[in-house]
Amino acid sequence: MGMPDAEGHGPPDGLPDLPPEWGRVVVPDDASALAEEARQVRRELRAARRQAISRRPGPAGRAAPGLPVLALLVALLITLTGLAAVTWPRSSRSGGAPTVLPYPTAPIGPLPALDLVGPDDAPVPLRSLLPAMIILVDACVCAEEVGTAAATAPPGVTVLTVTETRSAGSATAPRVRPLADPAGGLRSYLHLSAHPGTAAALLVDRRGTLVRVVPDLGPVTDYRDDLVRLAG
Repeated sequence: MGMPDAEGHGPPDGLPDLPPEWGRVVVPDDASALAEEARQVRRELRAARRQAISRRPGPAGRAAPGLPVLALLVALLITLTGLAAVTWPRSSRSGGAPTVLPYPTAPIGPLPALDLVGPDDAPVPLRSLLPAMIILVDACVCAEEVGTAAATAPPGVTVLTVTETRSAGSATAPRVRPLADPAGGLRSYLHLSAHPGTAAALLVDRRGTLVRVVPDLGPVTDYRDDLVRLAG
């Protein structure tokens, strides 16, 4: 077995000495008595291995990111995704250019019981002239369009021109009755603003119901059928 060293030191049986800090070492006759201590050693080795993996340096020599850094990265990714969803431009479902309404749409409903001013400065109840096509000419005289509307209107349908001046003025075409609305009651009630160069038209049946608003009086084909229905 073992041999003493050059100076003659060593155990008499020839076995090497154990480190003194180990203390007394007892070897049991039955190896199963060391099972619990073996399990404890394995647990300590696994814990040490996990700790070493978590502290393993990354590619740039830095420690691998821990759980707090990972949670921060996930929160940042969610925030950026939400911002992208809100700010990303959306295409139109129709595939074409969006429809733009150049004029506000007036509410369809009963016409207010207004008294306008006639050419002789006398009050004229508006409802006494129904059914009627009321053309607002304060932004455009539009004499040609007004004349075409008057010539197209069937018998029984009154064609009125209304301006927001103090006096009604004179008729610009045959079969047209001029009136004035100094207070601007019609436009205010209908939320219709004046646009230079255009004349809006209101089609009102005999019951006083506003059935259609023509924002810009144009070709007669746009409203001929409505005038015929007003006379019915």
